[in-house]
Amino acid sequence: MLSPDMKLNRSRVSQELLARYTDEGEAFLRRIITGDETWVHHYDPENIKQSKEYRHIGSPCPKKFKVVPSAKKVLMTVFWDCDGLVHIEFLKQGSTVNSDRYIKTLRKLRARLTRVRPGKNVILHHDNARPHTSRQTQDAMKSLRFYETLPHPSYSPDLAPSNFYLFPKLKEHIKGKHFKDDDAVQEDVRRWFRGKPHEFFADGMRKLIWRWRACVDKEGEVLLFEQPSYILQKSRNEV
Repeated sequence: MLSPDMKLNRSRVSQELLARYTDEGEAFLRRIITGDETWVHHYDPENIKQSKEYRHIGSPCPKKFKVVPSAKKVLMTVFWDCDGLVHIEFLKQGSTVNSDRYIKTLRKLRARLTRVRPGKNVILHHDNARPHTSRQTQDAMKSLRFYETLPHPSYSPDLAPSNFYLFPKLKEHIKGKHFKDDDAVQEDVRRWFRGKPHEFFADGMRKLIWRWRACVDKEGEVLLFEQPSYILQKSRNEV
């Protein structure tokens, strides 16, 4: 339930970023490092569609009852760009991400960037969660030489690549799997990331351009997390 002012701001920010993309092209996208947090459960039940699929002749009847995710889970923070995964870390259940914790993550990210993206003029993209925007975090980002942060309108997970692209694909991969402990979760997630080619990450970042366009076209209305058909048609026409 976005207010008119929120919709106007979403549309304005998207329009500004589209204009920048028009001026700078692919080089603009390649500078962006985007990141976010998400919970990964030891067991996340299959969705309705998956539960109705028969694997073989001995498969059980389709499930129709509701199964909830397991209480055991780990908090994952991940940063990535067009070229692939940049940094990933896990916190145990009960941990929270506050400003202090997030600053520690940013320090690790900066050190990692020095090794895997040397000389890259980074534009950091994250949402407006309090740990990301606090004065303490902003001061730390300056000292770590994160000179530029990509504008992100409030209440807009549909404009964050991790939320509309990366996390849904990861969660689809782990649905229905049982993990015995945190280490098993982490190993499976890391293996999944290692198996993704550079084009997988580049495609996710390019979809951000399509979503900015859709946000402007829809005058700031919330977008579906599935890629809208008319946006996909636009991309095909442009190719």
